[in-house]
Amino acid sequence: MLKVHHLSDSRSQKVVWLLEELGCPYDLVYHRRLPVTMLGPPALKAAHPIGKAPVLEAEGRSIVESGAIIDYILLRHGQGRLMPDTDGPELLPYLEWMNFAVSIGSNPIMMKVYARAFGLEGTALGPAADAELALVLGYLDRSLRGKIYLLGDLFTAADIQVSFVAELAKAFASIDDYPEIIAWLGRLHTRPGYQASLTKGSYIYGA
Repeated sequence: MLKVHHLSDSRSQKVVWLLEELGCPYDLVYHRRLPVTMLGPPALKAAHPIGKAPVLEAEGRSIVESGAIIDYILLRHGQGRLMPDTDGPELLPYLEWMNFAVSIGSNPIMMKVYARAFGLEGTALGPAADAELALVLGYLDRSLRGKIYLLGDLFTAADIQVSFVAELAKAFASIDDYPEIIAWLGRLHTRPGYQASLTKGSYIYGA
């Protein structure tokens, strides 16, 4: 049985959502952020030395990093679901989006988070973060034109991964200028797997 250590208001919600979409059984260990610092509790370090969520316990060991966890779950338990045919033309964009979500897509938002946390919004970091975020959101919005999901009609784990970027942007900035992203998030939120994940833990920032 897979065991997921889930931190409130964090990207670990994506792993819960993925497992609900797959109908894969799992145990959920719920952790709440510390009220003052908003950091994860010490109990997370008991699950993995890095002390961050999500943590997946499987095959007698624990791993962190949502991208690695999602890849593992799909390879071991997905049975080909929620990813494209590896011999087909959608593999390259799928891989791009999966990694975009945890690198290029997330970086400008984290810049804004740190600028706000350390009082640097009035410095050069603030405008730089805004410009990078506009670049990221513009690319995502254009890529969604004429599509239901990132890969067209096919819903994949890439949609789950990249949704975190859009949700964070909505929380820390605005997505009002990106109608395709807004419509896409609306479609994702109606999925039964997403709705089921809400019963297991609140989605990020109450979205």
